Amino acid sequence: MERDVHTLYNEWRRNAVEDPDVARELAAIEGKEDEIFDRFYQSLTFGTAGLRGVIGAGTNRMNIYTVNQATQGLADFLNSTYEEPSVAIAYDSRIKSEDFARSAAGVLAANGIKVHIYKELMPTPMLSFAVRELECQSGIIITASHNPSQYNGYKCYDPEGYQMTDESAAKTYDFISKVDLFTGVRRMSFEEGLEKGLIEYIDDDVIEEFYSRVLTCQITPGVCSKADLSVIYTPLNGTGNKPVREILRRIGQTNVRVVPQQELPDGKFPTCPYPNPEIKQVFECGIEMSREEPADLLLATDPDCDRVGIAVKDHGEYHLMSGNEVGAMLLDYILKNRTEKGSLPVNPVAVKSIVTSDLIDRIAEHYHCEVRHLLTGFKYIGEFITQLEKTDEDDRFIFGMEESYGYLCGTHARDKDAVVASMLICEMAAYYKLQGKTLVQVMNELYDRHGMYLSRLLNFAFEGAAGMEKMQGIMELLRREHPEEIAGRRIVFSADYDSGVCTDYRTGSHSGTNLPRSNVLSYKLEDRSGVIVRPSGTEPKIKVYITAVAPDRAQAEAVADALERDIKAKMNIE
Repeated sequence: MERDVHTLYNEWRRNAVEDPDVARELAAIEGKEDEIFDRFYQSLTFGTAGLRGVIGAGTNRMNIYTVNQATQGLADFLNSTYEEPSVAIAYDSRIKSEDFARSAAGVLAANGIKVHIYKELMPTPMLSFAVRELECQSGIIITASHNPSQYNGYKCYDPEGYQMTDESAAKTYDFISKVDLFTGVRRMSFEEGLEKGLIEYIDDDVIEEFYSRVLTCQITPGVCSKADLSVIYTPLNGTGNKPVREILRRIGQTNVRVVPQQELPDGKFPTCPYPNPEIKQVFECGIEMSREEPADLLLATDPDCDRVGIAVKDHGEYHLMSGNEVGAMLLDYILKNRTEKGSLPVNPVAVKSIVTSDLIDRIAEHYHCEVRHLLTGFKYIGEFITQLEKTDEDDRFIFGMEESYGYLCGTHARDKDAVVASMLICEMAAYYKLQGKTLVQVMNELYDRHGMYLSRLLNFAFEGAAGMEKMQGIMELLRREHPEEIAGRRIVFSADYDSGVCTDYRTGSHSGTNLPRSNVLSYKLEDRSGVIVRPSGTEPKIKVYITAVAPDRAQAEAVADALERDIKAKMNIE
């Protein structure tokens, strides 16, 4: 292994001269065994989430060489599958995002594939939209979503506008594996591709059509112009700045102030090194800004604008609301108003990931709406919408969500969309403000009606090769030990999504998950609480999702504490 690593390192020293940043980094790590090993002990894995990794030199890093290799493999896959394929490309504000996008465009053009690329950085949902609108056979977005600034990523899309499914990703990876990084990539400069008409900028009409489609998702049009809702918005130095502000302006939400330090694109994310709308730090600048002039709502979209988080002014303090809570309120708001207006379709259906709160099921049940439970990954929701569309039933789709702050209303995109979600959140806040309620009060009413469902997410990081081994060992331990209870609460139902087997311990019966295989273990407890364990698909960590169900918040917190202690012990995590 050591010999191979050094062979790769020396090969890169000879050949990786085009990018001066990569060349400098390679020179700087000469003789540093640990540094060399970390960059070359593996290649970035291409899966349904594409590539994601730290920006830098080596096969285990994001750089133009690994991006071009992946793009050549994608080109080979597309040319073997379609007669005249085309690809849409977008990119976010991250370091080297535009460089990677232009380089990928040049590789595709050199392979005779037509490229449609946005003129400037654009949100992920607008890439999803462009793939379908321009009838492309694939799409690429350069982004690492909410990861820290040293990361970047490369995501590929199917012709239907959702991220590649397992089958397409596996076929693409087979082609990528055959591409030599330095000698196997066909290249054309971006400028030459433009001159030859193989690369074209996406027309503004496509952007306008996206806005039009989003606006059709309004539930109570005109409410924002009546409520005088005050909003402080932060795009977290990412792609949401123009489209979110534009869509809010169009629905009459004019009282919007933007956090100046986080307004313009900046891949270093200077005020929030971890630009994730799930954490309080991203709201600190907005909260500071509110001291001069308070706002009813703080709104934050992540750098590629597919996820959105909020903080709500309640009794003088800003209360951060979880992804589960925002999703629950949005679903209730949509179903309530569409029921009252008589606009609900026959057999309405909402879709959520398996790790999203069961409170969604209770709310949907209240309005006689079906809920589908799918694996984590919004591509599965996008795939479900497409299946509905093919049988002319796409009007049944009401709402899709993941607890990690991703939402979709409408069928214009097949990925989570913080543009439409920001619009609906502001509309919902305005609607309830006219009734004298904050969103915190609305959420408490939902808890009073359906019970307290307290969600808690635990993240356990495992870096490097040893970390990957440890993660695998933890999952194997849980499967081997087969726990019968967690924190003294009997497990009444379990699902192993890797084996595809569900077990009902009350009856002793077994059934299938009827979902693709995934390394996830789920446990339902006798008090309706639950624990789900899964390795992250995009980061070196194991995630544990705890749901504590109790009559009130204090009791739910106690249950969550007990479940957290015991599942950590069962996983041998201190």
